[in-house]
Amino acid sequence: MAAPLCVEVEFGGGAELLFDGVKKHQVTLPGQEEPWDIRNLLVWIKTNLLKERPELFIQGDSVRPGILVLINDADWELLGELDYQLQDQDSILFISTLHGG
Repeated sequence: MAAPLCVEVEFGGGAELLFDGVKKHQVTLPGQEEPWDIRNLLVWIKTNLLKERPELFIQGDSVRPGILVLINDADWELLGELDYQLQDQDSILFISTLHGG
């Protein structure tokens, strides 16, 4: 069984408004059989942190197009996107690039 993980989850670019305006969250993910990956983290975020309008953050099993995801300041596309296995003390930043005109 995988040990619990402590990660920092941060929202910016307006995405924080879906999370009661809170930008930074220190999160302890519970131990589970399978290692934590971004796909599992998104389900956890939707269940535990997301306060309103999930359709503005989640689409299918991923983030909505227009949300940039950085893992330890690197674009998640370079790290395997949904399949990236989280490590203790990782920092995951979600930035909305969708803005009104």
